[in-house]
Amino acid sequence: MVEEKKPAASKDDVLNPKTAAEKLTKKKAKEEQDELSEEDQQLVSELEMIVERLKEPSVELHHSALDNLANVIRSTTSSMTSVPKPLKYLKAHYETLAGLYDQWQDSQNKMALASILSLLGMAYDKDGKRGCLKYRLLAGLANGSISEWGHEYVRHLAMEIGLEYHAMVEQEQGTEYLSEVALSAVSFFFEHNAEVDAVDLLEELNRHELVVDYVTRETFERVCLYMISCSPLLAPPTDMGYLSTARAIYRKFGKPSQCLPLSIRLGRTDLIKEDWESCSTRMEKAQLAFIMARQQVHMPELIDEDDDELLACMNNADLSKHYLNLARQLELLEPKVPEDIYKSHLENTNVDMTLDSARHNLASTFVNAFVNAGYGTDKLMTASTDGTEWIYKNKDLGMLSASASLGMIMLWDADVGLNQIDKYQHISDNSIKAGAILAIGMLTSSVHDETDSAKALLSEYITEEDSPAIVKLAAISGIGIAYAGTNREDILDLLLPVIGDTGITIDLSSIAALSAGMVCIGSGNSDVSTVILQAMMERMDSELNHKYARFMALGLSLLYLGTQDTFDTIQETLKAVTHPIGKQASTLIQVCAHAGTGNVLEVQKMLHICAEHLGEKEDQLPQAFAVIGVGLISMGEGIGSEMSLRTFDHLMHYGEPFVRRAVPLAIALVCASNPLVGVLDTLNKYSHDNDKAVASSAIFAMGVVGAGTNNARLAQLLRQLATYYHKDADLLFIVRIAQGLLHMGKGTMTINPYHHDRSLLSHTALAGLLIPIVAMTNAEKLIMTDSHFLLYYLVRAMYPRFLITFNEELESISASVRVGQAVDAVGQVGRPKTITGFQSHETPVLLAHSERAQLATDKYIPLTNVLEGFVILKKNSDYVENEEDSL
Repeated sequence: MVEEKKPAASKDDVLNPKTAAEKLTKKKAKEEQDELSEEDQQLVSELEMIVERLKEPSVELHHSALDNLANVIRSTTSSMTSVPKPLKYLKAHYETLAGLYDQWQDSQNKMALASILSLLGMAYDKDGKRGCLKYRLLAGLANGSISEWGHEYVRHLAMEIGLEYHAMVEQEQGTEYLSEVALSAVSFFFEHNAEVDAVDLLEELNRHELVVDYVTRETFERVCLYMISCSPLLAPPTDMGYLSTARAIYRKFGKPSQCLPLSIRLGRTDLIKEDWESCSTRMEKAQLAFIMARQQVHMPELIDEDDDELLACMNNADLSKHYLNLARQLELLEPKVPEDIYKSHLENTNVDMTLDSARHNLASTFVNAFVNAGYGTDKLMTASTDGTEWIYKNKDLGMLSASASLGMIMLWDADVGLNQIDKYQHISDNSIKAGAILAIGMLTSSVHDETDSAKALLSEYITEEDSPAIVKLAAISGIGIAYAGTNREDILDLLLPVIGDTGITIDLSSIAALSAGMVCIGSGNSDVSTVILQAMMERMDSELNHKYARFMALGLSLLYLGTQDTFDTIQETLKAVTHPIGKQASTLIQVCAHAGTGNVLEVQKMLHICAEHLGEKEDQLPQAFAVIGVGLISMGEGIGSEMSLRTFDHLMHYGEPFVRRAVPLAIALVCASNPLVGVLDTLNKYSHDNDKAVASSAIFAMGVVGAGTNNARLAQLLRQLATYYHKDADLLFIVRIAQGLLHMGKGTMTINPYHHDRSLLSHTALAGLLIPIVAMTNAEKLIMTDSHFLLYYLVRAMYPRFLITFNEELESISASVRVGQAVDAVGQVGRPKTITGFQSHETPVLLAHSERAQLATDKYIPLTNVLEGFVILKKNSDYVENEEDSL
């Protein structure tokens, strides 16, 4: 029995991975020794002889032996994939040489030996002793000795410096001794086009601000691009530290137009003022004014009183004029009717639309408004002399939306628009009057009107106690849309009494809270938050159950949009609100505070809320907000966005009904005006869901994802859905809205809140997108019934996706540009291509979500590095026109 077991044991030994590996290694070593070529054998003998010399007591021999050893190591060439042979054959002598180092007296020879041991330590260090760094410190850094063993050696040394630093910090010991060697490595990296490694090393040591001292005019663009791209992947406060350092570098090299977007992201008005004052020319200030106008940062105090031209740039005063010029060049001025969008002749249905004519006309009102937005003319509202003919084809609050649509058609053109709207203000019907009041607010969104017409015309309707509720509601909404992001005290004085007045209906208070949140968006204004919290606590539970109450929570949350961790006290206070609205507001604040940050930990918290299984009586709205929050947090960062789309797929499969209904809305946030094929297929699948709420969310999401793109594939999908739902008036209404969104501005607009090469998040645009999405969480009682006017909040997110170029006299000029798909060139050496598959155009041109433009010739020099929106070009004095350019 025992004899039979022995072979089995030996078999187990063979199968044991450790034993087998050891045997294989020994066998290989033996074979290598047997098969050494004559040249290799000679090298091994030479190395052994040098080591023997170093063992001898005679100090005179040591110097020549060390020189010999260094020369042998340096002179050996090998392929990139194999270890240099001297290093390979010195493995056996590493411990011997380390022992000799300990025995020798301090001298130049001992330092030279330490340098060689540092190199060997890179390959043969054991037990994480960091021999490479240890012997480098002992060898010293005289005469640039850090570079004597080449780039790969310095990279390994940098890695060990990082490990040593973290080990010392954990043990609470000093790290000063690492500074000199670390800065030597940084200097080496900058000299050898490895700026990324230098930045990474300084980040390991928490000294990234030192980068400013090392960058040169040749390297600063690459370094800043890398640091800005890393920022979303870092934890606070390092992320903001990276942006501050990048801004300091741009400032060092006199680039105010590149400093400004970083100052805006840092949320520092003092830095914005600093950037403005650092401009050397008036044209640079004009370019900064254009960027500030797009971001809705209004600081007229920076401009001299008599400089109306600069003030017009900051006010976005000529936005309408340039938009219409673009439309004229693209031959888009001819107004379109809803039927041009529906193309009913392509829908396979024989149903007569007059069956539900009021609902059909209401849908056509919105489609007409979205499609002709900003053009100033249409065939329903402005075609007839009095314009009331179309309005009276709608019922009740449909009349409000119809007259309000004028505000969108006349968008950005306050002078002409106010004249058109004025006649509706004096009509006795309150719904039409309310629509006209809302239109005034929409008219001046994204542009600052010097006459302050919105406040002058709307304030009286808010303050008058005998104003009809619907008129008051429209005035409050309009003033919120018109003054979003301005932080104006006089506007708050109008709104705060309405929020705190418990004698009026909850819908007025909620919309007032929402408007106050929009006016002070991202400011964390404690006065507004206190009033809203007080209103929540004083209202009865029955009132807080109202469908509008969620907008009170959203208004409170908008105050903290993008502020990250400054809302702890509010969260604690909300715990005192016993009604479920407290939890709704708490979730929304958390979501809004981290909007666009890509913060993984916050996404996990939201997913944890989504995973809870709530009882039927528990409030499920926080779960819907958490789903939207996943999209909102991850929307600003490419990898996070992709991961979130995958997460939504899981939530759709395994989530509760309320969670599933919010998933399409979250997808819409992540991909606004960016119709990715995979996303369209997913939403099309959800649009046929058995749950009507999921289907309506998915159809609306399809409209948001394709907004302003004229995407032909999506247009076909929506026509198919119109046929599929032709018997369901509610869902058909949403399909029509989606069709209107798709053809917004006849394909010239975007509602994506990111701009400036997707680096800046416009808070006001995000609010404009978020409000209809929150309304869609209860579409059946809001958008599909009497609160469809909430869709007009999208006007805050709507903006032309053009590139218009000006000369130094601020006159529009045509310049040759290449437009192609944006390519990520972060961390690449030299001058890598930043676009691919480009086509050449003459400005003005349209830019899709993932496209980027660059000048085709060197004839002009742009005053900003991002060609988007309004760009000022100055003539290049060194430019010589060649034959190709003149063709």
